This record gives sequence, structure tokens and C-alpha cells, in this order.
Amino acid sequence: MYEQYYGLTEKPFNLTPDTDFYYQSLTHQDALNVLLLAINSGDGFIKLTGEVGTGKTLLCRRLLDLLDEQFETVYIPNPYMSCNELLRAVAEEMGVESEVRDGNYLSCINQHLIENARQRRKTVILLDEAQSLPVESLEAIRLLSNLETEKNKLVQIVLFGQPELDVRLSDDRIRQLKQRIVHACTLQQLDAVNVERYVRHRLQAAGYYGPPLFSISACRKLYRLTRGVPRLINLLCNKAMMLAYASGDFYVSDKTIAKAARDSRQNLASSGSITAGRRAAVTA
Repeated sequence: MYEQYYGLTEKPFNLTPDTDFYYQSLTHQDALNVLLLAINSGDGFIKLTGEVGTGKTLLCRRLLDLLDEQFETVYIPNPYMSCNELLRAVAEEMGVESEVRDGNYLSCINQHLIENARQRRKTVILLDEAQSLPVESLEAIRLLSNLETEKNKLVQIVLFGQPELDVRLSDDRIRQLKQRIVHACTLQQLDAVNVERYVRHRLQAAGYYGPPLFSISACRKLYRLTRGVPRLINLLCNKAMMLAYASGDFYVSDKTIAKAARDSRQNLASSGSITAGRRAAVTA
């Protein structure tokens, strides 16, 4: 709608996790470094948690982009499945479902992992939204992690989830799984400085060249309203640019951000990343 008005090649603040717009904040880079180090070290279980909208899925896809041909990656975006359904999804992603006999997915996956190991190829399974995994499916994940040779794990498993994942892993029924998590990291929200840089980065990635489109006061307002949650920043920035375009303005001021927040009050208030205090700020 406003792309031509601002000289953009595409919308800069879509909510879809597009790696072309990946912003390397300190918290995201630290988490990515931990993930890469753990995977290259051959450690079995890795966990990353973060609040809703902090960029876990985008970071997961960035990680997938960085893993080269020596890795076979299995990405399960929504693992809310029964034990057998989850194992079947893993087998499908590995391309070995047709080799399953008598519904024994685990045995088929094991054979595939052994063949990968023979070819010196590492296997990494990434489970997004892992907080939604039923307990029995978490047990299936533990069984997968048991697959190993005398010296090495046959598979590495990365769990991406909201903080509720830690509550799920505290269940006594799966305490063995929790004990196997070697590395854990947490994504934090952006600070005020990085909110401004994030906005500028996404605009440049969408083809914008020119003076800062969002004023300093607009970025400060963004931080106060969103507390640095990228998804909420995208929501308000997109709405603010639409409002500026509709009114014939070019630059986005703090007043435009405030108006965008009023128009998006329901979206902001329903976000799990906003506390009661932040909701009060939205209505102010």
C-alpha cells in the first residue's frame, strides 16, 4: 500500500519470520553463538526460551540457514502431536517414512541416523513452540536422544519455546530429559537503543534510503509501548506508516505512534509479552 510512497521494495514490518530482515541484536547474537557452539560440539540437548514475539522462530530459521551440508536438519514448526505423530513427522522430514515397518518409526529413524553417522553427517532436530509438546511426546524426544554410538550422539535436539517450556520440563515424569539439557539460553527484549536500530535496519532491508523515517521521539515512544518486543514493534510501525501515508505525512512522529497504538490497542493488550503496566501505557 505505502511501499511506492516510501520507495520500498517490500513492506518492512511484516509479522512473518523472514530471515532477510534478521536483526543481529546482542541478545540474538549471543543466543545464536551458543546454539552454533553447542551443535558443532556435538552436545545432545539444547534449549532456547523467550517471551512471545521476541524472535525465536526467526532465530531458528537463521540457524537453519547457517548449518551447511554436513548437517541434516529436521524442522518441526508445531510439535503439538502425540508420540507416534511426532516420530512420524520426524521420519517424513528425513524422507524415510516409506521405509517404516510395522509402525516402528523409532527403529527406522535410528537406522537413518546410523547411516548419517557413517557418512560423517550430523543430524539436528529443531522443535519450535516446544512448550506445546505433550508429556508423552517429550518422552519420545528423550528416546530419540538415547540414540548414540559408543562415542557420539547420533542426533542433536534443539527446543525453542516460551518460558512455559521450563514449567513443562519441571514435570517429574520427564526429569530425565531435563537433566540432559547441556546448554540453555534466553532471548531478551530489545533495549531502547536497539529499538531505534531495529527499525532502521528493517527499513533499509526493505530498500529505504534517506533520512531517518522515524523520529527519535517516535522510537522512544515505540520502546515505552512495546518494551522492545520485536513483534509488537512491527505491528505499531506498520500501522504508523499506514497512518502517515494516509494523512500525507512522510516522517513518523511520536504522535503517529501513539495513534497507531490506540488503533492497535486490542492487539497490544492481548499479547502475552505485555504486562498490566504496559497495557496501561497503551491506553495513556
